[in-house]
Amino acid sequence: MLTENTFPQGRKISEHKKKLRWFVALSALPLLGVVTAFGLVPQNDFDLATNKVDIENVALPEVPVDKTVADYWRDERVQRGDTVDELLRRLSVDDPAASEYLRKSADAASFRNLPVGTGVQAEITGSGELLSMRFLDNDDVQTTISKLGGGFRTATLPAQLETRLLVRTGEIKTNLYAATDAAGLPDAAASQLSDLFSGDIDFHHDLRKGDRFTVVYEMTYSNGALLHMGRIQAAEFVNQGQTYRALYFQKDAQQGDYFTPEGKSVHKAFLRSPIAYTRVSSSFSLSRFHPILKRWRSHKGTDFAAPTGTKVKVTADGIVAVVGRKGGYGNVIMVNHQGRYTTVYGHLSRFAKGLHRGQHVAQGEVIGYVGMTGLATGPHLHYEFRVNGQQRDPLRVALPDAKPVDSADLATFKPVEEELVSRLNLLRNTNLAQLD
Repeated sequence: MLTENTFPQGRKISEHKKKLRWFVALSALPLLGVVTAFGLVPQNDFDLATNKVDIENVALPEVPVDKTVADYWRDERVQRGDTVDELLRRLSVDDPAASEYLRKSADAASFRNLPVGTGVQAEITGSGELLSMRFLDNDDVQTTISKLGGGFRTATLPAQLETRLLVRTGEIKTNLYAATDAAGLPDAAASQLSDLFSGDIDFHHDLRKGDRFTVVYEMTYSNGALLHMGRIQAAEFVNQGQTYRALYFQKDAQQGDYFTPEGKSVHKAFLRSPIAYTRVSSSFSLSRFHPILKRWRSHKGTDFAAPTGTKVKVTADGIVAVVGRKGGYGNVIMVNHQGRYTTVYGHLSRFAKGLHRGQHVAQGEVIGYVGMTGLATGPHLHYEFRVNGQQRDPLRVALPDAKPVDSADLATFKPVEEELVSRLNLLRNTNLAQLD
């Protein structure tokens, strides 16, 4: 209880505290190195009423807890050497009835024949019981296996596929494939990129540090899982300051190809190289010391060093003229094109299955495999390009163009060209990794 004597005494104490606070604040100024003054004012000096807080315990209603474990989905891919039970184990399936059905039922035969790399999705309970499973078979048909009563049922339906457009940009520092790896471009897209511009760019000799590329390509998904890469839709390559562009144009359901924004075919009638990017071990030369014959002689072809078994592609549409063994060439294939051109593929380890003389082959088709038969010191491909029977440097000879966009299709081609070019223009100077 407050009396008359206590009020003045309380005021004296309050004034004493104020002075003490000012003293502490001012005495700290030299240490802080700033010119500042402040004071602390007791709350009661503002004549604010002191609030009283009452705390009351409130009983909350009990919330019922579902003690069952939720079902969930698991994703896995078929690995080499997998058994049914091993794949189920990785999917966290612990269900003897499911194992029995998948191992023995004729309806589950497609599951047992899935190729390596196929994605499998399984819905299971917390205790490992299989509720359902889905996957795409070899024909891209979606198969579902569902629990039904005390057993299982297999059903098929058209796959629900989703196509997304992705973008990668990169810069050459050492070579093409190092740059595409650094940019995260799939190997299949990197090979497509090389094929698209191989008629204009010699990827063995012409690349320079600082060259750039941009690629817009398709990826196909099913139920959110990646299935495979589709084709490149648009690509740009800047080589030594020169810009090359390729746009995919689908004329109709059956026909589609790559063209420049002006409507010219990106493809030459011939590919520059019959194998994927590799090292040139010996160039076209009129005078070269032969490593086996130990004498100087002309080398009227180009040697591409590559491991034995590397696929060899025919560089243009044509008719097989020779397939067999021929002197220093070893196992060799000769293909005639358009009446005046011939390509030669030597030192092969073997030929494509069923390849024979007189057979029509299409550009890019695999016709053989790298080896070291004949006069060869190591595995490589000897490639020749002949015009009217005369060998020419395949990396330097001017290659004929393929057919441009038909004049009747130009009106349809124009809006496609504008959309794809706008994408490339937007991304030209970015380091964008991905766009969905």
